[in-house]
Order: sequence, then structure tokens, then C-alpha cells
Amino acid sequence: MNEKGDPTIMTIEQTGITQISQAPKPYFCACWLGTIDYQSAYDLQRKLWRRILNRQSENMLLLLEHPPTLTLGKSGKLENLLVKPEELAARGISLFFTDRGGDITYHGPGQLVAYPILRLQDYGKDIHQYIYNLQETAIRTLCDYSISARRDKQHIGVWVGGEKIAAIGVAVHRWVTMHGLALNVNPALQHFNIINPCGITDKGVTSMSKLLSRKITTEEIARTFTRHFSDVFKANIEMISSENL
Repeated sequence: MNEKGDPTIMTIEQTGITQISQAPKPYFCACWLGTIDYQSAYDLQRKLWRRILNRQSENMLLLLEHPPTLTLGKSGKLENLLVKPEELAARGISLFFTDRGGDITYHGPGQLVAYPILRLQDYGKDIHQYIYNLQETAIRTLCDYSISARRDKQHIGVWVGGEKIAAIGVAVHRWVTMHGLALNVNPALQHFNIINPCGITDKGVTSMSKLLSRKITTEEIARTFTRHFSDVFKANIEMISSENL
């Protein structure tokens, strides 16, 4: 009350109370690319990486499938390929040596591949937390389909029981990420028999369709994954077409 008995309205500055404003959420553009070959997807990642590094573009989430492809990470061992490289062409499977972390893995139709290209400065430059968040996004996506998935202390990825359902391999250059996660929705699981997936010899591989005994489209899972990615990474996401990349 003031001297006249009227209510006194005080500003925040007058009270000495510090007003805390929340930092704006990071902004992402997300794009469903459909099926795209590995080299073209890698070239696109590099192009977007340069733009994002130079702050000429927003963070990006690419969602896609690859044709049958094997990739060997920079710490991978060719001995984890269980057939001769020349036999792959006869099977219609490509082989790429790439700059992500991890060992050998398979990509193919029916597998959702997510490539987040983002500034880790927005997330405290914490690579371990970044990988944890990728796992969390996949775990929440699977939970929507009543699949109980988990992390494994010894092996990066996402697991259902003793079988891997999602592989993770990332690269970080100048605190901008590339590569990402591959979630088995409805792939040809027999293709995993020609490798030791991620260099692991004593665990199997599974898929959503195998666990649910029904087919699911990768594009459907991409929509669910994007929603959970937005929540886990506390990001605003706008879907765009490939023409706007």
C-alpha cells in the first residue's frame, strides 16, 4: 500500500527479483527422403554439415532407407564380414568404408535410418549424452508399439532381450554431428547373417515386425520417431520436402 492507502504495483526491477527466461528450443528441419543410396546420403550429409557448421542452415534430421548396404566404421575390422567382398555384388549388396564410429553394420529396405546433423554446442558438447538421447528416442518409439527395449552397458545400441534392434554409429567434426541410428522395422534379417553385426559375435538381431508378428512401414515409424526426437532433444521440428534441402 502507498501513503494514500492505494495498492502499490511494483515492477520486477523494483522488487529486486531476477526474472529467468527460458532459452528457446533448438530448431530442426526434418525430411523424409524415402530410399536413397548410401553415397548420395553421405554427400548430402556433408553438404548440410558445412551449412550447419557455418550457421547457414538449421539443425537437420534426415529420415530414410538405404538399398542393401554394408558399412564399415573407422574402427571396424574387415574380418567381421563373413563372406568375400566380391560375393557381395552377386547378392546385390554394396560395401562402404565410412568415417563414423563403430564396426560393420547392415542397412537395407525396411530399416529406418536417422541422420541428425546438429550443433552439439546446443547440447553442451556432450557426445555421451547425445548417444543416450538417440537411444532414448528409439526406446520411446518402440514403447509406443508395446516393445520393451533397453540399453546395454557393454554395447552401444538398443536391445530387446539379448537381441539388437537398433544400431548407433556417429561422427562429430568441429562439434557438428553426422551419421546416427538405424532401427530395424521390417528388414530382411537374413542379411545380418553375413556379418558380425557391430563386431558382436554372441548376440542376435531382431526387428519390430518379427516381435509384433506383423508388417509395419518404415515411414510410419519415421513419424513416431520424429515426435519422440522432438521431445527428447527438446526441439521444435518442421517437416520439409527434399526439394528444400
